[in-house]
Amino acid sequence: MPKMKTKSSAKKRFRVRPGGTVKRGQAFKRHILTKKTTKNKRHLRGPTAVHETNMGHMAQMLPFAGL
Repeated sequence: MPKMKTKSSAKKRFRVRPGGTVKRGQAFKRHILTKKTTKNKRHLRGPTAVHETNMGHMAQMLPFAGL
């Protein structure tokens, strides 16, 4: 049988928190920031959690994370 492998892109982008949620970076804050309001950019700061509807995909991409 072949070995199960973790998706390399997923292990670089996500971290599993002790409570079982997955931490991810926020999108839409890298470039073209001049047309975005200061309030919008402020709310894009910091990490956020992966939505529970996507946790099945996370479990497939990170099979050894205990999800």
